[in-house]
Amino acid sequence: MAGHFLKTSAPLLFFLALAQTSPRAAGVTVITHGADGDVTGWVASMADAIPAYFGNQHSGFTTNFTVYTLKLTTDGHENYYYQWTRDRGTSPANTDTGEIIVKLDWSQMAALGSEYDTSTFVIAQLASSIFMQTNAISDLHGHALAEFPIHLIGHSRGGSVISQMSCLLGTNGVWVDHLTTLDPHPLNNDGNDDFPFTTVDAPVHTYSNVLFHDNYYQTEGELTDPDGEPVAGTYIRNLNSEIINGGYNNTDSLSPYHSNVHLWYYGTINLATPNTNDDDGTVVKIDSATRKDWWVSAEDSGQNAGFLYSLIGGGDRTSTNAPLGSSSIVRGYNQYWDLGAGTSDNRTAVPSNNGTWPSLIKFDLTGNEVVAQGNSISTTYYYQYSGTSNLTLQAFLDPDLNPYNSNSIPVLAIHPPATGAGSVGYSTLALSMTNVPPGTYCPYAKISDGIHTRYLYTPELVQITPSFQPPVLGIQASGYDQCTVTINGVSGQVIILQSSTNLDIWTPIATNTLTANTWYYTNSLPVNLQFFRATAILNP
Repeated sequence: MAGHFLKTSAPLLFFLALAQTSPRAAGVTVITHGADGDVTGWVASMADAIPAYFGNQHSGFTTNFTVYTLKLTTDGHENYYYQWTRDRGTSPANTDTGEIIVKLDWSQMAALGSEYDTSTFVIAQLASSIFMQTNAISDLHGHALAEFPIHLIGHSRGGSVISQMSCLLGTNGVWVDHLTTLDPHPLNNDGNDDFPFTTVDAPVHTYSNVLFHDNYYQTEGELTDPDGEPVAGTYIRNLNSEIINGGYNNTDSLSPYHSNVHLWYYGTINLATPNTNDDDGTVVKIDSATRKDWWVSAEDSGQNAGFLYSLIGGGDRTSTNAPLGSSSIVRGYNQYWDLGAGTSDNRTAVPSNNGTWPSLIKFDLTGNEVVAQGNSISTTYYYQYSGTSNLTLQAFLDPDLNPYNSNSIPVLAIHPPATGAGSVGYSTLALSMTNVPPGTYCPYAKISDGIHTRYLYTPELVQITPSFQPPVLGIQASGYDQCTVTINGVSGQVIILQSSTNLDIWTPIATNTLTANTWYYTNSLPVNLQFFRATAILNP
């Protein structure tokens, strides 16, 4: 083999794609109505608009959400029932997003003055109990709705329902990621006098287990048009000056301003102009004039407002921006504990916490989002658990956004200590990428006490590139007139084999993407002196 040399110190060329930002998917969004309402009108329109919003905000992800109606009824004698139906999509275990939308229908018990009219204390008790049961919805195959991050959206009396739901979930250790109250109006509570109706609803508070609470309200109504209310501990958006024209004012609605609040929020989900929101057969339009008048300039015609601050929207909840020069967005962020937005007394303590459920509160990437196979990614997490069982926290890399479909890769398992009800735990994690094939992944964490489990994705994607390790060459004779060059690299690398007769001008002679660690290349023996080198290109 005289006259043949090989060069093993070849340069390794890197072409790294920018990491993308993903939604924190695998969440449950609950939408509910108020007095004399149901889920066939604006609630259904809002539920239909969310998957399209997801697709528009996060290109490359599917929009195959699962949509349920959860209907609560009574016989009027303190016996209560629930029924669920799947209105859209497949079982959550079979989707790519894991996203679930629940239309909470308590219309029979929301009929004012009827024999079935029921306090929201009771409605919230029923709904929160269903959310924590693993057998409540057989479609979930033994999972509970409370396992995923929860976004509760409620209008009017529905604002009272979801506030009380968050409180009851909190007494069981379940954190609520996001609470959105739309013109909340609890009957005969929070200073409201709703004579001749005597039902007393739950007050609207921001409890200590709520990570973010935004509240949208107006006080322009008269007679049959109820006023909403500001709520402490929230990002407060007063809509008085914006929603007095258009929307339900163009219909025969008895409560146009009250209804315009949920229409305003709908306009931050369905961003088309014009679009329609069919409320119980009444077609209500958001036209170009509405877009101009209903949102201030900082809200960019609704694009930078409302639903943007959900996990799906991915907006900055810790922003100090104040679109109307009054309430800043960060005011709605939990500062009861130091979760990254400072500390202040902006929450109402839950009455108790029996420690039944562990909760992940935040899970974020803190280091590079593009790392080589074999290296580590840095993350931080916040959690709370006041029970006595042993905790397990696991981290996974998922090629999609659904932890239920069994295609994720485990990268870490630890046993964090319980925090108690009066504390929140915080720690950093280094997740090793040694056994993770190159690709783009959605990291998530899973926390469990052996009985109850909760999941949370990071808002960032991570890209795992093939190893930065340079290839190593070997050479040997192969028959009478051939030689074989052995290229040892890492699976996933794109290898370019080059040759030269003068160590100055190099000519590519073969390219191969390694599916194993070794590539054998056979070449005819040259007449003159020949050198070889290999170059690895990442993500060409």
